[in-house]
Amino acid sequence: MSGTTKSSDSSPNEAYSRVMGFVSGMFSGIAKNAVGHPFDTIKVRLQTSQESGRFKGPLDCVYQTFRQQGIRGFYLGFTPPLVGWVMMDSVMLGCLHNYRMLLQKYVYRDDPKLPLSGCILSGVMAGWSVSFIAAPVELAKAKLQVQYDAKTTKYTGPIDVIKKVYGLQGIRGIYKGLISTLIFRTHFVYWWGSYELLTRWFKKNTHLSDTAINFWSGGFSASFGFWTTAYPSDVIKQVILCNDKYDGSFKSWRMAAYDIYRSKGVKGFFKGFVPSFLRSFPANAAALAAFEFVLRTSGAKP
Repeated sequence: MSGTTKSSDSSPNEAYSRVMGFVSGMFSGIAKNAVGHPFDTIKVRLQTSQESGRFKGPLDCVYQTFRQQGIRGFYLGFTPPLVGWVMMDSVMLGCLHNYRMLLQKYVYRDDPKLPLSGCILSGVMAGWSVSFIAAPVELAKAKLQVQYDAKTTKYTGPIDVIKKVYGLQGIRGIYKGLISTLIFRTHFVYWWGSYELLTRWFKKNTHLSDTAINFWSGGFSASFGFWTTAYPSDVIKQVILCNDKYDGSFKSWRMAAYDIYRSKGVKGFFKGFVPSFLRSFPANAAALAAFEFVLRTSGAKP
């Protein structure tokens, strides 16, 4: 989303635009999950596999998953992110759109267009805002994705995960991944900064349609701008979510990071990187193209 133009005083049109930011984010979540979930399953399995030699690499993980569980194996844990991504992208992109409008109106009022610093600041604040929804959703998804044997499954679905975790640990257990999620989403600095720069470059140097610009900017900014910098934080987050050894505090975040480094070295922070990187481009390109298209055609985007 390119910088929002200058806002006037509150009006029905402004209120409509604020609401449509959240509605448009729902379409982003649907597109993202439909394209990206199989890649995400392989990524999480590689990240959290503690058995030495269980998978030789991403292709071997794909092969073993298909051989043992069929196509269904790639979509284990699909329901929580389907519902969750709709909620999360609605909140994240809705907040992003609203934070940009607010910053333009009250902070950068003398600028005709929201500057790069405003785009980055609104992106990070949106990431922190959605973390409070993302933490329990990602907990349920991760615990379902690492169930390898259908005969000895501990959880029957996302609701079962939440019920059992809550029964044992209460609300603290549900939000076990909050600190690691907040740290992970701080890397939105790179995502939304690069997205804005790429969008401006494509508009200035190409004749691509707005939807095509959103697609390519979204894909490149997510894969090269965000995931290449945030991936180690994601590995730590997934290990914390799937291992009862860690309580989710900042102290346990540091402990998890140390344990990964001690057992696997620097390469331990990049287990599962290939499927994650491959997933990030099509999933986020489709998601941001969908978001921007709905926002634009609704008349909510200036």
